[in-house]
Amino acid sequence: MNKLKHLYGNRHHTPEIRKDETAVIITDMQYFDTKRGFGILAEMIKDDDILSYYYDRIEQMIIPSIQKLLQFCRQNGVEVIYSKIESLTADGRDRSLSHKRLNIHVKKGTKEAEIIDEIAPKDNEIVLSKTASGVFGTTNIDYILKNLGIKNVIVTGVLTNECVENCVRSAADHGYDVYIPEETVGALTEELHEYSLTTLGNAYATVTDVDELLRRFNMDNIGSDVLK
Repeated sequence: MNKLKHLYGNRHHTPEIRKDETAVIITDMQYFDTKRGFGILAEMIKDDDILSYYYDRIEQMIIPSIQKLLQFCRQNGVEVIYSKIESLTADGRDRSLSHKRLNIHVKKGTKEAEIIDEIAPKDNEIVLSKTASGVFGTTNIDYILKNLGIKNVIVTGVLTNECVENCVRSAADHGYDVYIPEETVGALTEELHEYSLTTLGNAYATVTDVDELLRRFNMDNIGSDVLK
């Protein structure tokens, strides 16, 4: 991969970010796939050791990092948008073929469809339900972002190599500058996480961290306590 770096330009694409042109997309941070004992992972994988890396990363790194990002966004008027897996029908007949094959069905209004309490949406923040991997392919998010005047998207959540990657690629294809704070995303294994970020960071997005990302914002009156 190092021998191919010269083919890509995004690695050095580091402009300042305007708060009124930026939105954070929080991907699938719901009970269904981020809480121990819930959802498809609990049903399919009975050996807790297999998922220890994933859940430990969510609890010890991803949630605190998203909380820090959310605090900054809410204090400074940066748009926050949640996407989550949730069927439109009780029997899930509206799901994508891939979700049907994978037996991914989150019934509307259930606990598994809720965003986890630690980073739950505030009043007036947008929450979009999707029935496939991609939020751009299954919701009107592009229409919403355009109406909001958004040019930059910061993508967070799970899984790095699945729904997050789909969101990043689609956002780039739709003409947005995309940023991924590394500690706000995760996959079932470290290898899958790193491979995905290597691909995305060399072609579709700027892979960074929360502190560096916040320093790039071009705005007045940034809350100094958030940047510490």
